[in-house]
Amino acid sequence: MDPAGAARHTAITRPQAGPSLLALRGVVKHWPGTPPILDGVDLSLSPGTAISVAGRNGAGKTTLLRIAAGLIAAERGSVTVAGLDVERDRTQYQRLVGFASAGNSGLYGRLKTEQHLDLWSRLALIPRSRRRSAIERVRAQFELDPLCGQRVDRLSMGQRQRLRLALAFVHEPKVVLLDEPATSLDEEGIALVRSALKSLKARDGAAVVCVPSGWEPLAAVDAQLVLENGRLGPA
Repeated sequence: MDPAGAARHTAITRPQAGPSLLALRGVVKHWPGTPPILDGVDLSLSPGTAISVAGRNGAGKTTLLRIAAGLIAAERGSVTVAGLDVERDRTQYQRLVGFASAGNSGLYGRLKTEQHLDLWSRLALIPRSRRRSAIERVRAQFELDPLCGQRVDRLSMGQRQRLRLALAFVHEPKVVLLDEPATSLDEEGIALVRSALKSLKARDGAAVVCVPSGWEPLAAVDAQLVLENGRLGPA
């Protein structure tokens, strides 16, 4: 295999790991009038692993995560989680995936923190009998108890980010996709993200964490990759 081809084939596994939990094979994506933003990307993560993906602005990190989350479609290639195809098995697929986008989107200013957690638990199709325990778990995991009675538009940016991350974990997904999760977080908040990733790995989940170029990756990741010219390679 030539060096350029080798850069496209990235498998992250742990010893004696089973089949891939998250698998992207030959993923291609263009935006109008531009070269491929993703050019045959392959990525395979086994249970119990987490990686970081760095890259400059516009390199395609967010596009990669959105394709993995099933929010936009690749032009070519396949995307699976636990063997489920993102197009063929969409409902089951999305039950297994948690996604937190970059920035400050996805929250409703007039809703309280507790109302967001209840809404997202319903959208994630958590059974009624498990909904309360799921909410209590992420409230503790991201230390949201003092914020539950407050409207989101009265929270600080760091507090909002903790809530957004909690929403990605509320249904105990097998694969978590985080786009610049450390944005607006203090050291305490970053420690909570690290702890959540460690817990995910301990229950044989997997994670992809995207970070801007030059940012220190979270300590909970097992490998660091770079997305450049549409291809993934080692940092």
